[in-house]
Amino acid sequence: MADLRVAVDVGGTFTDICVFDESTQKMRVTKVPSTPDNPMEAVLNGVKRANIDLSQVELFSHGTTVATNALITRRFPKSAMVTTKGFRDVIEIRDGTKDDLWDAYSDVSGPYIRRRDRFEVTERVDYAGNIVTELDEDEARKLGRLLKKREATTIAVCFVNSYANSANEIRMREILAEELPEASISTSAEVLPEIFEHNRFNTTVANAVLGPLVSGYVEQLDSSLTDDGYAGELLLLHSGGGSMTSEMVKKFPVRLAASGIAAGAIAAQHVAEQCGYDNAVGLDMGGTSTDISLIADGELRETNEWEVEYGHPIVFPSIEVLTIGAGGGSLAHIDIAGSLRNGPQSAGADPGPVCYRRGGEEPTNTDANLWLNRLGTDLADGEMTLDRDSSQAAIKEKIADPLGLDVDTAAESIVKVANANMADAVRLVSIRRGLDPRDFALIAFGGAGALHGADVARELNIPSVIVPPSPGVTSALGCLLVDIQHDLSQMFTGVADSADAESVEQHFRELELEGRDRLRHEKVPDEDAVFERGISMRYHGQWRSLQVKMGSGPNALREAVQLFHEEHEKQYAFRQDDTPVEIYQLHLKALGKTPKPTFKPTPVSSKDPGEPIETRDVYFDGQWHPTPVYQRENLPSGAAFIGPAILNQIDSTTVIPPNSSAVIDEWFNIRIALTAEAEEPALASASENSTQNGL
Repeated sequence: MADLRVAVDVGGTFTDICVFDESTQKMRVTKVPSTPDNPMEAVLNGVKRANIDLSQVELFSHGTTVATNALITRRFPKSAMVTTKGFRDVIEIRDGTKDDLWDAYSDVSGPYIRRRDRFEVTERVDYAGNIVTELDEDEARKLGRLLKKREATTIAVCFVNSYANSANEIRMREILAEELPEASISTSAEVLPEIFEHNRFNTTVANAVLGPLVSGYVEQLDSSLTDDGYAGELLLLHSGGGSMTSEMVKKFPVRLAASGIAAGAIAAQHVAEQCGYDNAVGLDMGGTSTDISLIADGELRETNEWEVEYGHPIVFPSIEVLTIGAGGGSLAHIDIAGSLRNGPQSAGADPGPVCYRRGGEEPTNTDANLWLNRLGTDLADGEMTLDRDSSQAAIKEKIADPLGLDVDTAAESIVKVANANMADAVRLVSIRRGLDPRDFALIAFGGAGALHGADVARELNIPSVIVPPSPGVTSALGCLLVDIQHDLSQMFTGVADSADAESVEQHFRELELEGRDRLRHEKVPDEDAVFERGISMRYHGQWRSLQVKMGSGPNALREAVQLFHEEHEKQYAFRQDDTPVEIYQLHLKALGKTPKPTFKPTPVSSKDPGEPIETRDVYFDGQWHPTPVYQRENLPSGAAFIGPAILNQIDSTTVIPPNSSAVIDEWFNIRIALTAEAEEPALASASENSTQNGL
């Protein structure tokens, strides 16, 4: 009987594998180096390294960076765009904004499809959906023959106002399919039936250019897994926090952009819930970057507009994650003004940090932590030995000598700069929105997150840090915790007070029919289908809208308006109950429930943490201290530490600095309490909450 659930998350430096055995309730994890030139190779290497019998796998879930990397590197197939006459340059004109308003020499990168590959045809639909000018089919067919001659393999069809009436777009797609039967064709009305041409066109263009790349990757991986015995559906995590089958990914490949980032945020939410925290900040520090997510009142923040590169919006619901260039492999360097910097450049998987001895020459955060002895010299259960002497030499040559520092101070300074960068990022997602970090817990994970979590928390006065077991593969765990999910939307404008509630209900029923069709296509039984409604509204005269939950029944619209007032006050610190509220858009999440791992509760232990596996000199606060080091697996029922405990994912050890008393917490979180007020009774209370929540 197939009872294994496997999740694989591809990162910039490592690929993480998480295997949960439902029959034994045991989880095992492993890591392999990522293979940037062919990510699938690392996935298959990880399956082999974990000794997974694919014939015994019930579910295989995958978070991938294929789409994100393609948008960054712009290694696209031959692409073309077809649009209404006069709208060829919409994706180049954009909205006129810049990432840095004051830098006159900084330009936004060009569109994903060059102007020479963008073509116009005669057609026109007005704002209400009336066809003003029929599609000129002779012109359309002539263009199809031209694109065939130019060997275009993927085409984006973006007509103005097609969200209101897609007839001309559909006919254009039919003609192109006749002339170029092998080409991948994306239409804006199918990808994103929403107003605002730039957002809709750019999202469709991104979907088009990713089509052949993502389809090829998914087909090869699916085929390889099937050949090795896997009989289920390959599920791929998308940016909205759900998953899609490989067949649906081929239609909407742009949804895989930011796939892996969402996995970490979902895992952080799960950890917070299991440990009894409604408010938490996820700090996912990997080898290349750090991803910051926010859980408020038990829910992750979402956004409906984001981008991989500034100026090229992707308008699909996405978990809101702030990514900065601070990872274990981030390079420390001195800028032209003589100041110490950390990142965003990274050593990546190849050559990696200097201590890997693979050709790296610039010191990284990993090198600094290694020299400070916060990190052991064994990597991946002893399969690789890290070289402290190489780290020392690189720090001395590149940082210490130019700044006139000793190596110890230079290494600690590298770590402090990285911590400051991450603390600033947490401020952006919390304080900037009027949220007090002191009301949150910090969930530190990723290969390097547990090394830095306590320092970041101290900088922000966050009272508690939660570190899951095996924090380096927590993002992979997130891939096991999601459902199949589709996000659908439909424009619906009007004043809420005078809107016809039955008309709104009818539009939602139409969205639910489409959602059910998609889920059936992905082989989701009707009894496992769940639909969640949302509605975007705004005060009369506003441009931006705010999405709130929408129920069903005769009072649903009135209740949604009241909820809008409340959410507007939370978001913007004011509300205007006497101002008319306009409906802008209807939203629907179509969820197909998938099996998820269940965890057995573990009683809280009061045993002593036991004897350390070694004592080594570790650099803290400007001096070296003899410091006990514990094997995390040997700690009874996990542990909680008063003080800045340093947990090392790479060598699976816990470093407890001097003058830190240890007490026992529950299995799932190694919890670090940083405030003087946090004594054993408070920790025991947290333990009871965690065990009661079922982990």
